[in-house]
Amino acid sequence: MSEGLDVIILDDEAVSCETISGIVSRFYVWGEVLCFTNPTEALSYCLNRDVGIAIFIVEVFMREMSGFHFLESVKHKFLTAHEDAIMVTARANDDIVNICVASELNYLLEKPMAPYTLQLSVRAIAGKYLKFARSLESAIPQREQILSFVGERDA
Repeated sequence: MSEGLDVIILDDEAVSCETISGIVSRFYVWGEVLCFTNPTEALSYCLNRDVGIAIFIVEVFMREMSGFHFLESVKHKFLTAHEDAIMVTARANDDIVNICVASELNYLLEKPMAPYTLQLSVRAIAGKYLKFARSLESAIPQREQILSFVGERDA
């Protein structure tokens, strides 16, 4: 298991899953890129992980379950699953868009997708965590200074 921000791809069509994984693997360096064609296997993998974060790229309609149902099923392990998800579908319509809005999903891509749209969507999600990590890094020296000051005062 990776120490980084993994990308979990779920699409029951093997060709789509491989295509999406291939695109993401070309630019993504902040964690592992994991690909699943079986929703039950993906669900089992996610539920057996520690609570955390991941970027999800999920097909809206699959034979065993919908992408929306999958995200609902993992949200107790991945609290930001909905806001860190990119839904993909062959044909978007008003109903799908309305479900995305109601579920707080901000990314919906139609197949076939241009690689740059997928890259920009993944980078937007990863970017918020990278920005947060940078802010933590800059706060660490200040924290050490404060702790050393307090420690000197108490001595």
